[in-house]
Amino acid sequence: MKIPVSHGHLEASMREPPSDPVGAAVVCHPHPLYGGTMHTKTVYRAAQALADSGLRGLRFNFRGVGASTGSHEDGIGEREDVRAALDWLSTDAPGLPLVAGGFSFGSMVALGEAVSDDRVVALLGMGLPLDMYDFSYLSGADKPVLVVQGEDDEFGSGERAAEVVRALGDHVTLARIAGADHYFTDRFDDLRAVIVEYFTRGEGAEALKVARGGRCS
Repeated sequence: MKIPVSHGHLEASMREPPSDPVGAAVVCHPHPLYGGTMHTKTVYRAAQALADSGLRGLRFNFRGVGASTGSHEDGIGEREDVRAALDWLSTDAPGLPLVAGGFSFGSMVALGEAVSDDRVVALLGMGLPLDMYDFSYLSGADKPVLVVQGEDDEFGSGERAAEVVRALGDHVTLARIAGADHYFTDRFDDLRAVIVEYFTRGEGAEALKVARGGRCS
């Protein structure tokens, strides 16, 4: 499938939930100059977990990746791609609350763009490259944020993530996955469990229900 954007289109893929959706989510991939695509395992598994949680899970290739048009723009132009994906979800599934997230470079782009988007009711960041980018703006988010970090992440350890999250506020939840590296190698089941728990019984689920006019029981 293709999503229209100013430079042409974005190559995308949708994972549908097993029953009527409670929301829709977009998951962004890691750095394209280092091999990141929408087929990166962490991104694929995250979209799958979100679908298992009742959300439509959208993955797409940033500009210049795969069949997407355009060329890499160091995270600046890629924010427009996130906006285009959210616009497409809003049109394709009107009335559904949105979730935005990403892995590594994708987390920086997705969270940075979606933190101020009123359509987005919750955020998901996986493998935040804390030693490369500043995520302090999340302290001002008016929506819940789930951060999933490998304990042995070479771009920001679980301990480093805990230090960062402590300064952001109670709306940010940190899940540290023991034995996981930056790519969550051999820990995808743990990653899935954390995402499903947050978006079916945790603060993510609460945000989705409130946005749809109800509350968690």
